[in-house]
Amino acid sequence: MKYLLTTIICFISLISFSQDINFGEGEFEVKTTIDAVYTDDGDTYKITSSGDAGDYGKVYLSYKFTSILDTEGQGEFTGFAWAQQGEGTQQATLQGVWKKQGNVFVLYSLDSVTDGNLMMVSGVLDMVNQTLNFKVSPIQ
Repeated sequence: MKYLLTTIICFISLISFSQDINFGEGEFEVKTTIDAVYTDDGDTYKITSSGDAGDYGKVYLSYKFTSILDTEGQGEFTGFAWAQQGEGTQQATLQGVWKKQGNVFVLYSLDSVTDGNLMMVSGVLDMVNQTLNFKVSPIQ
């Protein structure tokens, strides 16, 4: 009985001290077209795309895809985004993971934007249709 009570107390304390990432209310979609794809060493692939990013306006993205752990069909990426709407511009650093699922690549990213927002991103890279589309939400 003593061990059961201790286990329950430990479990409750772990749950109460855990942290959740909360999505913000400003979720939006970004739809881009792949502009260029290239490799410089056979193991690293680079992609550029451009399109519409909601309130951020026109966006230009660059990604560097790697698989440092040499895991087939998945890896990590870093990148940079530049957006402009009217006279205002924003930049963002991009960092996340990718995984091949069928004929597309699924991306998950946590990005930092110069307007002070941290963004959670989930997207799909479709090389055949030359699109990179994703949902973005501020993290609160």
